[in-house]
Amino acid sequence: MAAGAVLPACTSSASLPQGQLLAPSMALGHKLRGYDFPPASRTRKVDIAIVGGGVAGLSAAWQLARAGGADFQLFELESSTGGNARSGQNATSAYPWGAHYLPLPGKEALFVRELLADLGVLQGDPYAANPRYDERYLCFAPQERLYKNGIWQEGLLPQIGATAIDQAQYQRFFQLINQLQTRVGRDGKRAFALPMALSSQDADLLVLDNISMCDYLYQHRLTSEPLHWYVNYACRDDYGTDYRLVSAWAGLHYFASRDGHGLHTDSDAVLTWPEGNAWLTQRMAEQVQSHIVTNALVHRITTSKVGVSVDVFDSVHQQTTRWQAKQVIFAAPAMLLPHIWANPDGVYAAQSTSYAPWLVANLSVKQTPQDNNGAELAWDNVIYNSPALGYVVATHQNLRASPAPSVLTYYYALSQLTPQVARQKLLNTSQSAWADTILQDLSTAHPYLRDSVTQLDVFRWGHAMARPLVGFLQQPARLQLAHGKYSHIQFAHADASGFSIFEEANYRGVMAAMRAIKNLEMS
Repeated sequence: MAAGAVLPACTSSASLPQGQLLAPSMALGHKLRGYDFPPASRTRKVDIAIVGGGVAGLSAAWQLARAGGADFQLFELESSTGGNARSGQNATSAYPWGAHYLPLPGKEALFVRELLADLGVLQGDPYAANPRYDERYLCFAPQERLYKNGIWQEGLLPQIGATAIDQAQYQRFFQLINQLQTRVGRDGKRAFALPMALSSQDADLLVLDNISMCDYLYQHRLTSEPLHWYVNYACRDDYGTDYRLVSAWAGLHYFASRDGHGLHTDSDAVLTWPEGNAWLTQRMAEQVQSHIVTNALVHRITTSKVGVSVDVFDSVHQQTTRWQAKQVIFAAPAMLLPHIWANPDGVYAAQSTSYAPWLVANLSVKQTPQDNNGAELAWDNVIYNSPALGYVVATHQNLRASPAPSVLTYYYALSQLTPQVARQKLLNTSQSAWADTILQDLSTAHPYLRDSVTQLDVFRWGHAMARPLVGFLQQPARLQLAHGKYSHIQFAHADASGFSIFEEANYRGVMAAMRAIKNLEMS
């Protein structure tokens, strides 16, 4: 597939915009490899310790706060919470450094609905079939567009140049998806639900995990090149992974699980903010701010019959505090477990979880692109056969006339490379090289964009999200994370689902908090 091609080489001699080359706190996180930490200088007690302040950890904290009664502390390695749903801001706008939207939650995603109601995004009854959402947060039209053969079209399913055979295969593919969306398994569960733990366990559905999403299309005699591009784009967009590697179960889950509806909204509507999902994580953090400790690296967890010892390194004051906790909610990636928790299950989980590397760039521009052949600028803008995923417009939700200064957030999952090679590329490539590469890619649709860019900042995510590869669903390590019965440690990260989306992290966090509360009550 052409979408698997590497971005063009850096050959431009034109002047490049300045910018920052950013990443999570790699040096601090990598200290876990050498285990060079001072011994604990003091000891404190807490009912529940939460490790990690991403969506899962914040969701656990949100649930503990609204349940009341438990004393808890959340420890976050970075200087602020948010995980891969964090953001930046300049004089023009806030903008995302990671996740940038949330589909309307369906009936199974009750925790997400309750959270949105608590934050005022969902208005009225969160359990209604068609809840009302605050219109300020519903993505304004036009929502998506695709650039192909020199023309912009509305929507991402390729229509430009599509033949009658392509159109017939589009129809057949979405008939298959509709059948799966409406199917209820013999266990009474929907075939594909969100969160994924509530999906049907019918054997003929689970067997889809044994083949790739690409092979699934061919098995159904779906050979249309633009259809394959579209499905591959969806897998790269949600999972950071090529559809030839993604489990067909996971690929179909992307299309068939989302069934959210809202009053006076389209079924494919999404919620978004200039800063992306950081708007949600910031509101969640505000509610539990007194319980959050930042610049705090948890480097050892030791269990006993009566509780857990959690050693936390303060990277600002260079000292370790030992927290004696009754329960621990581990809301950090599984890859950290072997370095922190001396348990074979943690080692197995880390070795079995593969992570997709990503690059996110924010381009500050004097004005939004105007070379659009008369097409209206959309929120999400994708270039056909680009190895990147396109860009979103941070100021799209602003009710102001164009042209105007803006920030374009550019997403690139390095899915054409192995994760190991991609991480080295992220580590070794300079900001100027990335800037030239990104601008060359965007010049396909916007040949004059380079002249408008005033700054181009790059954020590198070496381990952005777990990859749902073929066989992930029944992988013993994932099942152990999802269903492990530990008396004092509750695993909460989206790694337990096998892929990283807000609904999964929220579900895992809330469920871990519920288990921790129950264990406290029983002790």
